[in-house]
This record gives sequence, C-alpha cells and structure tokens, in this order.
Amino acid sequence: MITSPRNPKVARAVRLKKHAFREADRRFLAEGPQAVREALAADGPLETLFAVDDVDPLVVQARRSGAEVLLVNEDVMGKLTSTVTPQGLVGVVPHVDVGLDALPADGCVAVLHEVRDPGNAGTVLRSADAAGAAGVVFTQTSVDVYNPKTVRASAGSLFHLPVVRDVTASETLSHLRVGGFRILAMAADGAGDIYSEDLWGPVAFVFGNEAHGLPKDLVRQADAVVRVPHAGRAESLNLAAAATVC
Repeated sequence: MITSPRNPKVARAVRLKKHAFREADRRFLAEGPQAVREALAADGPLETLFAVDDVDPLVVQARRSGAEVLLVNEDVMGKLTSTVTPQGLVGVVPHVDVGLDALPADGCVAVLHEVRDPGNAGTVLRSADAAGAAGVVFTQTSVDVYNPKTVRASAGSLFHLPVVRDVTASETLSHLRVGGFRILAMAADGAGDIYSEDLWGPVAFVFGNEAHGLPKDLVRQADAVVRVPHAGRAESLNLAAAATVC
C-alpha cells in the first residue's frame, strides 16, 4: 500500500488536477465509483486506478481489464481527489475527445461557447447524453472538459458520446453548416420559441456565456435565434437548465 503522497506515481497523478499537466500528459482524473465504472465500460480507457479498498468490485474489474491498480491510504486518496469527502477511487484516463469530423452526420449537437462554469458544462454533457444527442462541442474559450468538476458533474456521460474541444466557434459552425445542420443560437431574448421550431433533421444548439450570452458576430451566423419560454416570473433559466430543456 502506498502511504506517501511523494510516491512518483501518486505525484504524477496529483499534478493532473492542473490544466497544464493534463494537456502535457493528455490524461485526466476520473474520481468516484460512477466515473470509474463508466471509464471501465468504455472499451477500457482506464490506465491506472488508485483505491483504498482492495476488494471493491470496481478494483476487481479494473484488474481484469488490465489496468494498473495501486492501493493507497486515506491521506493519499485525499491528495488525489478534489472533493471534501473522497469516495475511495480515482482513475487516470487518457483524453477521450475527438475531432469535428468524428461527429455523427445527423441528430442534435450542443455547442458551448465561452461557457466557464465547470458544473454547468458537466451537466450539459449529462443532459445531452440522456437525450441521445450526437455530441457536444466545447469551443476554445469554454471551460476545460477535463476539469475535475466538469468530469464529476457529467456523471460518466463524458465517456458516452462524442466530445469535441479546442476548436473555434467559427470553424465549428462552418463544419456543421456544411454537414447540413440547422444552427440555433440560444438567447433569453430570442425572437423564436424553441417549442415552435422545426427540430427534424440535424440541429445544433449554440449556448453562450452564463452572464453575457453569445457574442453578436456568432448570433449573426445562426439560422435562428430562439429562447426557452417560461410561464413564471424568473428572468431566465440557468444555462444547464436551458440546455436540458432543448
């Protein structure tokens, strides 16, 4: 059992909490049973699993999959995780994002532009997965999809559908338009009503920053600007809630 956070393998994993090291190593941390379970189910992308319980069923499954399993004590597990109450499992997983060309030619795609809150981003991933979306695109100015909070909020959905990142908004919309996608810019003051839109065929929903929305130049590239109507007195919906409705 590893009892020191200075252990080289632990230290290499801990540094993946930082964006620069995730980019350099092309790896990220999957914390907790749900994320580890889905990583194991996704054709075995799990490389290393840190665990505190040697008889945990996921530890047994990880060993069978060929992943390296390292037992650690509670103190070391605390260093590996980003939560107040660690759940006893942390996996090291290679990046799973794909290029724009890997997006399916049909279905619904969510595009996140300048979305900065990792919890919102992860919830959009989870909602898109539940809705059977064709994929989710994170533009260069959005939060890192491998941010630990984003990974946790996705509840494993990061492993279920194509995720594109580190692309510009313009190249994303151009690619989707060439592919026959109808592009809908989502805005609280949109002229159209999402429930009145024709959503048959390939559709891309473009969501902007939580506070400022979409920039005007991006809105002009859309086929329509639409809103999610609501009957109550709330000024607007949270980004993740609006994406879930769509």
